[in-house]
Amino acid sequence: MKPTEQKTPKLVETSPNISTDSSASEKGEATSQQQSNNGYALTVDEVIEQHIGVLGFAQIVHALLVSIAWTFDAQSTLISIFSDAKPAARLLTTGAIVEGSMLCGLSTGEWEWVGGKSDTIISEWNLICEHKFLVALPSTLFFIGSLFGSGVYGYLADSWFGRKKTLLISCLLTFVTALAISFSPNIWVYAFLRFANGFFKSGIGSCCIVLATEVVGKKWRGQVGQFGFFFFTLGFLSLPLMGYLERKSWRNLYRITSLLPLGYAVFLLPFAYESPRWLLVKGRNKEAMVVLKKLARRNGKQLPADLSLVDPIQGRDDRASSSSEKFWRTKWAVKRIVMVMMAGFGTGFVYYGIQLNVENLNFNLYSTVAVNALMEFPAVFVGSFLLGVMNRRPLFSISSYLAGTACLLCAVLSLHRVVLPATKWLQLGVEAFGFMASSTAYDVLYVYGVELFPTNVRNFAVSLLCQAFMLGASAAPLLVALGRENAMMSFIVIGAASMLSGVVSLWLK
Repeated sequence: MKPTEQKTPKLVETSPNISTDSSASEKGEATSQQQSNNGYALTVDEVIEQHIGVLGFAQIVHALLVSIAWTFDAQSTLISIFSDAKPAARLLTTGAIVEGSMLCGLSTGEWEWVGGKSDTIISEWNLICEHKFLVALPSTLFFIGSLFGSGVYGYLADSWFGRKKTLLISCLLTFVTALAISFSPNIWVYAFLRFANGFFKSGIGSCCIVLATEVVGKKWRGQVGQFGFFFFTLGFLSLPLMGYLERKSWRNLYRITSLLPLGYAVFLLPFAYESPRWLLVKGRNKEAMVVLKKLARRNGKQLPADLSLVDPIQGRDDRASSSSEKFWRTKWAVKRIVMVMMAGFGTGFVYYGIQLNVENLNFNLYSTVAVNALMEFPAVFVGSFLLGVMNRRPLFSISSYLAGTACLLCAVLSLHRVVLPATKWLQLGVEAFGFMASSTAYDVLYVYGVELFPTNVRNFAVSLLCQAFMLGASAAPLLVALGRENAMMSFIVIGAASMLSGVVSLWLK
C-alpha cells in the first residue's frame, strides 16, 4: 500500500465545527484558560513551534528512523509478484517453451518446469489448468487482511498501546507470519498465512506516518510524510534484486524479507519516541514532557522550567461519533462519498493491478518491476507540482484517462509482440507511463478526498476511501490470473476501469 493512503487527517486536531479556523479559535481559548490556571501552559504544537523548532535535526533523524519501516510494508505487499509468478515450462523431447493452456493437454512426463519445482508456488503445487485461479487467492486475501487489520491497529494505537508499541507489535507479527509462510505445506495454508501477514503488517504504515509527523511543525508535516514514500519505493526496488538472487526458491525469498522487520524492531525501533500527543491524551503528561525535552535538547534548545502542557479538549470522541451519524443523514455527503468510493475502488484496482500484472508483459520480470518502482519518483514530484497549479478533479480525471489509455495501448501491443520484437520495448515504456499516471491519480484522489469533506467528518470519510482502495486492490490478483491466459484482456479490463474512475469523478463537486 502507498504512504499517502494512511489517515493523515488524524494529525490535525478537529472539532465539531466545520471550519478549521474556528477549531483553532477554540484551541486558543483553551490555551488561554490553561495559562490563567497553570501560569505557563502550551499545546504540543505551540511547544514545537515556539521552543523546539518546526523541523530540527532531532525531528529529521526521528522521522527517518520510523519511516524505515515502510520498506517492509512494500516488500510484504508486492513480494507475490515473484513468489506467485508463473514460471516457464518446456517439452522434454524438444526443449520448446510451452505456455498457458497448452500444458493442460500434456501428461506430466512430457514437460517440466524450466527452473525446477521450487521456483514459485505455481511450479511447486502445480497450480495450472483447473487450479489456475487458486493462484489469485493468497494475494486477494492479503489485501482483505490489510483492510481489516488497518481498523484494528488504528484502534489499538489510539486507545491501548500507543503508536510505538503498536508499530513494534506489527513488525514482530509481520516477521512471524512471513517466516511461517515459508513453511507452507499447501496453497490453503499459504493463503491463510498471507491473509494473516496482510492483517498484521497493516499497522506499519499508519503508525509510521503519525510518529514521523506529530513531532514536527504543521508547515513541514506534508514534506516529512513523504519520507515514507521514499522508503516504500526503496522496498519496492529491493524486491527485484532479492527475487533474482533467490529465483530458485520462493521460500527463501520470504525468509529473507521476514528477517528485516525483526532486525528493525530489535535494533532500531527502541531509539524512536512515543507520540507526545498520545501520551498527553492518556494523561501521561510527565512522559510527554520528557519526549519534548529530549527533542529540544537534541536541537540545541531548552524548554522553560515552568512550562506545562494543555490537556486535550474533553468530549471530542462523543462529538465525532455524533458527526458520523449525521453524515449518513446528509444527502450531499452520502452522494459525494459514494462517488469517491467508486473512484477509489477503480483507482486501487488499477494501481495494484498494473503492478501485479507486470508478469504478463513480454519482458524480463525483474527489469519491469525495477522500472515500475523507479516511476514512483517522477509520479510524486509531477503530482505535487500539478496539485499546486491545477484543480483536483480535472487532474485526477486526466491522470486516470492517461493510465487507461496506456493500458489499452499495452493491450494492442500484446497482439504483435511475437511479430515485432521491438514492440516489447515499446510496451514496457507505455506500461511504465501508465503506472506513473495511475500512481499520480492515486495520490491526487487521496488529497482530493481529504478536501471534499468538512473537518468534523474528514477522518471518517477518508477511512472509507482507504477501504475502497483496498477493496479494489483485492480484486486485482484475479485479473492477473486471467492475464496468464489472455494478456490482452487483462490490460483491457485495467484500462476500462481507469477510464471509468475518471468518468465517475466528473460528478464530484
